[in-house]
Amino acid sequence: MVSRLEAILFAADRPLSGAKLLELLGAREAPNSKQLIESLVSELNAAYSGAGRAFSIEAVAGGWRVLTRPEFNADIEALRGERQQARLSHAALETLAIIAYRQPILRAELEAIRGVACGEVLRSLLDRRLVRITGRAELVGRPMLYGTSREFLQTFGLAGLDDLPKIDGSSTRT
Repeated sequence: MVSRLEAILFAADRPLSGAKLLELLGAREAPNSKQLIESLVSELNAAYSGAGRAFSIEAVAGGWRVLTRPEFNADIEALRGERQQARLSHAALETLAIIAYRQPILRAELEAIRGVACGEVLRSLLDRRLVRITGRAELVGRPMLYGTSREFLQTFGLAGLDDLPKIDGSSTRT
C-alpha cells in the first residue's frame, strides 16, 4: 500500500486529502483511517530521509503533496528562472498578509488598515487565485468579504491558516 500511495502522490497535480487518498487506495472503510495515511506518509518520509532524497511528503492546503526539501530551493529557482508572474509587489504582499490574518475582511477595512485604495491590488490577488470572495457582509449594500484561498496555502506551503506565523497583539481575528 505504501508504494501505491507514493505513486498516487507523485502523479497528483494538487494536494490530496486523506479521504481522497483512502478512496484511491480502496481503504475508505479501514479502521483508524486517518492514522493509516499518517503512518504511510511517515514510512515514506523515513525512507526518503534515510536515502537522502531531495523531497518529502508534506501536509499542504488540507491535503498531502510531494514537495522538494527547502534546502534545494535555490537549485529549483535556477532551473525555473525567475518567473515574473510569481513575484508579488510589496503592496500585494502587504494586502495578502492583512487578508490572511484578518479574514473575512471587507475592502473598506483593508483600505482603512493600509491607508490607501486597494482595488487594483485586490483584483490582481483575485486573478492569481490567492484571494477569494468568501461571502457578503450583512451591511448596507452587502459588500463582499475576502479571504485567502487554497492556492494561497499551496503557494506559501501552509497546511492551514494555523501555520501562519504568530504576531504580537490581539488585534487579529480568526
